[in-house]
Amino acid sequence: MIRIKLWGFFGVIFVLFFTGCKSEATWSKQERQEIDDYLKTLPEGEPILKASGLYYIELIHGPGQSPVKNDIVYFRYKGTFLNGIAFDSISITNNLPYEYQIGSGTIVSGVDEGLRYMQVGGISRLLTPSKLAYGAEGIWGSVPGYTPLLWEIHLDSIKSGLIKK
Repeated sequence: MIRIKLWGFFGVIFVLFFTGCKSEATWSKQERQEIDDYLKTLPEGEPILKASGLYYIELIHGPGQSPVKNDIVYFRYKGTFLNGIAFDSISITNNLPYEYQIGSGTIVSGVDEGLRYMQVGGISRLLTPSKLAYGAEGIWGSVPGYTPLLWEIHLDSIKSGLIKK
């Protein structure tokens, strides 16, 4: 009797696992559709599609310089889903910026790339497909896998990261 119950249990798990899983191609198509739908309703700015798949939208052109690899940047941001619901932020209304070394790989690659296109004092919006954000895995409890994300970035300042010899 216990064997039958165990086989029944594992059978249910097997069926749920294989029928509930979408293929990567299906997720990719769904994500592509979400991005296309969002771009049709874009309220401001002209998106520039980069080779990586990043959409870069400059809201305010900054008068300062652009960061390069190894520079330390100080920026504020708000990360949202395409429907506008926020999932993360370093307040864009106070003076507590996030510190990051360009190219260090400690933030999502789409934001690292997008920061390189900005100038100090600028504000940009980045639309990152999941491959440039949290990928197929997502972040448990906060960002599902295969989720495109929006980032509003305010680039406050840059400190040169060049190593003097």
